[in-house]
Amino acid sequence: MQRDLALVKPTRKYASQVMHYKQEMLANNDSLDGCAGLEDTDSFDEWIDFDNRLKKKYGEGYVPSEVFLAIRKADDKLVGIIDFRRPLSPFLLQYGGNIGYSILPSERQKGYAKAMLALLLPICKEQGEQRVLLTCHKSNEASRRTIISNGGKMENEIVNDTGRNEDSIIQRFWIDL
Repeated sequence: MQRDLALVKPTRKYASQVMHYKQEMLANNDSLDGCAGLEDTDSFDEWIDFDNRLKKKYGEGYVPSEVFLAIRKADDKLVGIIDFRRPLSPFLLQYGGNIGYSILPSERQKGYAKAMLALLLPICKEQGEQRVLLTCHKSNEASRRTIISNGGKMENEIVNDTGRNEDSIIQRFWIDL
């Protein structure tokens, strides 16, 4: 499956697909995990200005991230978005982790999340990370399987007291690189 996907930096070439991604995710009542605040933007140009926009939103809690689009090579279609955040802020260390990702609802259950994460891990290692933290809600069986299939070892479960999601338990996993 990894050979069927490419992780690419967002460019104008994918602008309409990125905005369609947002629409499909929101229509499905999904959170846009790993999408660098796509839910807060009205245009690709606004979204792509990650640093300025997210620094304003998060202030001192801002952590730079690298955002990648998971593109299916066969038809150049955006199927997922993944981001790599570092260093870990106190919030990310507790709740969010180094990596966030999501898959287009119409493209789920095809192995893309597993492949996307597997493609990102060597990039994390190349950038000096020895291990990365990923989290998921306890009710998110698909994400848990994705993390474990890429070497994730659960450290613990914590109560989600952020008010961001109804799921009250977050599972925290480390992947050694």
